[in-house]
Amino acid sequence: MTEIVDQVAAAPSGDLHTSAEARRRLAKRYSAEARFKYYGLAAVLAAALFLVLLLSTIVSQGLPAFTHSYVSLPIDLSAEKVDPNDPGAADYNAIIRDGLKAEAPFAGDRRNRKVLYSLVSSGANIILRNEVLDASDMLGTSQARPVPLSDFADLYVKGLITDTATTDGQGAASPVGTEGSVRILSTSSDFQAILAEVKADLAARANALSRDIEAKGRSARSLEASVAALEQRAASADASARPAIERELESARSALASVNSQIDSLKGEAAGLTARANAVNEPETMTTNLPSYLVEINGGVVKVEKVDATSIEGTAFVPLASEAEAGAGGWSIKRIDTPEAERKFSDQEIAYTDFLAEKGLIETSLNTIFFTSGASREPEMAGIWGAVVGSFYTMLVTLLLSFPVGVAAAIYLEEFAPKNRITHLIEVNINNLAAVPSIVFGLLGLAVFLNVFGLPRSAPVVGGMVLALMTLPTIIIAARAALKAVPPSIREAALGIGASRLQTVFHHVLPLAMPGIFTGTIIGMAQALGETAPLLMIGMVAFIVDIPGGPLDPATVLPVQIYMWADFPEPAFQQKTSAAIMVLLGFLIAMNAIAIVLRKRFERRW
Repeated sequence: MTEIVDQVAAAPSGDLHTSAEARRRLAKRYSAEARFKYYGLAAVLAAALFLVLLLSTIVSQGLPAFTHSYVSLPIDLSAEKVDPNDPGAADYNAIIRDGLKAEAPFAGDRRNRKVLYSLVSSGANIILRNEVLDASDMLGTSQARPVPLSDFADLYVKGLITDTATTDGQGAASPVGTEGSVRILSTSSDFQAILAEVKADLAARANALSRDIEAKGRSARSLEASVAALEQRAASADASARPAIERELESARSALASVNSQIDSLKGEAAGLTARANAVNEPETMTTNLPSYLVEINGGVVKVEKVDATSIEGTAFVPLASEAEAGAGGWSIKRIDTPEAERKFSDQEIAYTDFLAEKGLIETSLNTIFFTSGASREPEMAGIWGAVVGSFYTMLVTLLLSFPVGVAAAIYLEEFAPKNRITHLIEVNINNLAAVPSIVFGLLGLAVFLNVFGLPRSAPVVGGMVLALMTLPTIIIAARAALKAVPPSIREAALGIGASRLQTVFHHVLPLAMPGIFTGTIIGMAQALGETAPLLMIGMVAFIVDIPGGPLDPATVLPVQIYMWADFPEPAFQQKTSAAIMVLLGFLIAMNAIAIVLRKRFERRW
C-alpha cells in the first residue's frame, strides 16, 4: 500500500487525469452517453411517429362518418297520402319514391326506377315517419324534405367510391338520338384521347396478367417437382405404402393440371389484350373491367360502350334534351377510374346521383343519425347512441359496486388489518388479480352470474358486475397507496387529542387520501370502459337495435360495437368503426384528464 502511494506521489502532477489514455477513456465515456441519449431520443420519436400514424389513420377514416349526404325531395303529406287520424299507417316508402320520380321523371321503366330508388336509404321511410309523428303540423302539406342517401351513394358523393376526372370537350359534338342508344361525333380528338386511354388500360391489364402467369408458373414448377418426387417414392415403395403414395400422386397431378389449365387461359387472355392494345386505331368495345366514361351533353348523360377515333356509341342514362350540336366547352367527358366490375355502385347510379347533384338537390350535413340511433344492418342507419347508453349503465353498475367495496377493502388492509401471513396472502392475491387477463373475468361472469344466478344475458347489470371484479384490484391498490401517502403525524395527532381509531381514519386520513383514491378510481373506470373480451363472454355482443331503458335491458357497449362494426364487409361500416373509436378515445381522454386535474388540484406535498 505504501509503495502505491509513493508511486502516485512520485508521478508528475496531472498525469493520472490528463494523459492520452485518460482522455481516450473520457471521450469513450462521453460517446457512450451521447449514443444512449440519441437512442432514447430515437425511441421517443419512433413511438411518437407510430402514435401520430395511428391517430391520423383513425381520424382520416372516421371523419367522413360524422357527416351524411341528403337529397331534398318534394314530400306530399296531403290527406290523400297520409290519413290525419292515423299518420303512422301511411306508406312513406311510396311517398319518397313519388318524390324521386318527380325529380327524375325519365326513369320510366321498372329497371330504371329500381336503380333510382336504390339511391335512397332503405330506412328513409322510418325517419320520415318519425318526423311526421313528432311534428303534426307537417300533415296536409307538400314541402321539400331532406332524405338520407344510401351508404354507397353517400360514399360516392364524398368521393370515396372512385376517383373521377372531368374534361371539357375540345371540339363540336353532334349527338344522334336522345334516348336509348345514342351516337355522338366530335370534330376534334376528344374520342381519340378516350381510345388511347383504353388501349393503355388494356396494356396494363395484359402486364398484370403476365405477372399472374409468372406466379402460377412458379407454382407449376413446384408441383412438377412434387410429382417427380412422388413418382420416385411410388416406384421404390413396398406394396403396403404404395396406395397412399399413389393417392397423393394423383392429387398432385390433378393440381398440376388445374394450374396448367389456368396458365393457358391466362396466356390466351393476355395475348388477346396485347393484340387489342397494339391495334392503336382500331375501335374498342368497353367492358366492365375497364374504366368507365360518361359523356354529358345537352342536359343528358351517355355511357360510352363503343369508341373510335371520331365517335362514341352508348346508352343514354339521362335523356338528351335535343340533338343540337354542342360547341367546344359546351359538353364534357367524365372518366370513372375504378372499373364497374370492382365497385358496388354502378355507372347508372353514378349518372343519376350526378343528375340530382347538378340540380342542387344533394347536400352534406351533420350525421345526426350516427349520434341518435342504435345498431342497424344498414350502414347509413347505424348509430352509437345505443352503445353509449349501454356503456353508461355498465359503468354506473361498475362504479356503484367497485368503489365502495374497493375503498373499504383498502381502508381495512391499510389501517385495521393485523400484519400477519393471512393479510400478506390477501395482498399478494390482490396484486396478482390486477394482472389476470380480462377474459378470465368474463368466464367467471358466464359461469357464475349467468349459469348459476340466472341473471339476464347481454344486460349492463351483468357487464357491470364483471367489470367491477376486474376493476377492484386497481382501486384497492390505488386507494392503499393514497392512504399510505398520508403522513403518520396526522394519525398520531388525531389519536393524541383523543380521537378513536375509526374517527382518525374517517375524519382525518380518508379526506386527505380521497384525491388519490378518486384518481385511481377514474383510471380503473377508464380501463373498464375500453374492455371488450369479458363482455363478449356474457353475450353483450348481441345485435341490439333498441336503446336500453335501464341496466336490466339488453344492450351493448362502445368497444363491443366497434368490434362488431369492424367485422362487417360494407365500406361505410369501416368509417363508422373509426368514428366510434374516436368517440371512445374522446371519453377515455376526458376521464384521464379529469384524473390529472384532480391530482394536480388536490395534490399535497407533506
